[in-house]
Amino acid sequence: MQSQPQANNDFVIWGIDDSPYGPVELPVLVKWIKDERVAADTWVFARKAGTWQRAAEISELKMFFGSKTQQDPGASPRAITPGALRRIKILADLSDAQLEHLMDFMELQRGDQWSAAVRQGDPGDAMYLIVEGELRARVAVGEQEMIISTFAPGDFFGDIALFDHGPRSADVVANTNSTLLRISAAAFDRLTREAPSLATPFLQSTAKTLASRIRANNKKINLMSEQFSAGKAASKAAS
Repeated sequence: MQSQPQANNDFVIWGIDDSPYGPVELPVLVKWIKDERVAADTWVFARKAGTWQRAAEISELKMFFGSKTQQDPGASPRAITPGALRRIKILADLSDAQLEHLMDFMELQRGDQWSAAVRQGDPGDAMYLIVEGELRARVAVGEQEMIISTFAPGDFFGDIALFDHGPRSADVVANTNSTLLRISAAAFDRLTREAPSLATPFLQSTAKTLASRIRANNKKINLMSEQFSAGKAASKAAS
């Protein structure tokens, strides 16, 4: 971002992709709130105050969240607007009409803190998109828990189950009360038959995210291998 003079009453928004957006002026930020691109718990830097705060805690923005009620996690997926659904990364480029149609193939599911969304070894029969909350994928190593990854709002997990229906490779446990959107394998099959024009961008976006995950894991493996080789060489030299 190029350095330039900034007003002292603008804002920077921390996105779900861990990137800053802005600076933007108040009218733009209000529009983003109305479009549900910015939620009550989104971190916002107010230059005037010089601090990061949750959007709902900023005095100029409180009025836009005070009248909102919490979603009923047991309600239909229709309770989630396309704007809120678009905060899920793989759905960000879909139109409102596409998102409305996609809701026909999803179920809304709530997970209480410490509850398991899926268990290792169970048959894989669904993919999950995270609307609210945080979950972790874990496996048991002896009597210890090894955390494989952590999922936040906007992430997804269980996608491989849509293709191979194999057993789950790990537990996925809710770190906090969570709201998920579930796409069963049967619903996914129906999606590909009844709405291929919708299934295609959904699959393309999912594949791009999976490719990014694989590349990141490969980098970690290469780094670990290099560190192991360096340590082994140092040990050999010392002896």
